[in-house]
Amino acid sequence: MSHAFLSDPAEKILTELSRPERAAAESVRRALEENPAQGRGLPGTDPHSPTRVVELLPEQTGGRGISVVYRYSQDLDAALVLWLIAGP
Repeated sequence: MSHAFLSDPAEKILTELSRPERAAAESVRRALEENPAQGRGLPGTDPHSPTRVVELLPEQTGGRGISVVYRYSQDLDAALVLWLIAGP
């Protein structure tokens, strides 16, 4: 089991989301602890700690679409959620 943490900017954004959106984003963070290789890779990232994104549709969040951008380090066996990007 890996660990998944929120960066300071991601924590700030999390507080600005509605309760259902927050719950959906938090469920992705917890899921990253079980499977840190989910989502799709972003091009041009470090192969030792690739940046990936999990996209949540509005139907999944009860509000806006949210992209959870994170970086996973195999050496640390940990994921860091860099950004939570909420759509309009």
